[in-house]
Amino acid sequence: MAGWRFTASGIVNSRAKVTVVVSAVLLITGAALRPVEEWVRKAEPHPMRPVRARRINAVLGQGTSMAVLGGFRALVADLLWLKAYLAWSACDLPATETMIRVVTTVDGRPLCFWLNGARIMAYDMTQWRLRAVGRGGAVPTALRRRITDEQAGMALRLLEDARGQHPESAAVCVEMANIHLNTRADPAAAACWYRQAAALPDAPYYAARIHAELLKRLGRPREAYAWLRQLHPTLPPGEEAAGAPVVLGRIRDLERALEIPENERYVAPEVDVVAQRQQKID
Repeated sequence: MAGWRFTASGIVNSRAKVTVVVSAVLLITGAALRPVEEWVRKAEPHPMRPVRARRINAVLGQGTSMAVLGGFRALVADLLWLKAYLAWSACDLPATETMIRVVTTVDGRPLCFWLNGARIMAYDMTQWRLRAVGRGGAVPTALRRRITDEQAGMALRLLEDARGQHPESAAVCVEMANIHLNTRADPAAAACWYRQAAALPDAPYYAARIHAELLKRLGRPREAYAWLRQLHPTLPPGEEAAGAPVVLGRIRDLERALEIPENERYVAPEVDVVAQRQQKID
């Protein structure tokens, strides 16, 4: 069922076809989902109030526990994610939010549920709300900012819950950094989260580079320089994604901008090798 897990963008063109297929699947499996849907209704009687995991778990404890699902947790979560997709296709904010929270409660192991759910909350739901209040007209700046911040906060809270289950996931930290940067326009918070991501074992190489770029944007070029000097020797020179030449170029740019004396400038590892060979020849 992993193939059904969608991203917030990239499926718009095939939305109609996918909706038909999803509807058919849910029609067939509807009976299996009725107990879970009943849990949702009991846990969250008010559609606009966020579902909290502890409330759902409390309801499940009233005669039905998560342990009963056993090996079916993944299947139930995938089927519920299909329902989340239908709600998302209809731009139904309360239902989409509810289903995202329920899915991650039923089975929080797949990162895609958390990441796509946070993106939907931060970006898609923001646009839905802005369209609703604007009704084709301009939305006042203050109101736009408030809605954007509210949705960003909702997404960040979801990702904080994700970190509880995936503490070593760099992807969660990167997603938090992206939300701080792209929706809240907070480069300082974003820089912190990119740095946290860069320290994790599965970190993408770009997280460390973006951290340095944000330090420069924040007017902290010396910190960026120190960070890049520390970063460059750890990068595999033959791996394109690592961007070792790019990082070295940025180090040189900062050395010129900061007027670092020649004898204090960074010496790249490959330069050291060449120098040692030259000394042997001499």
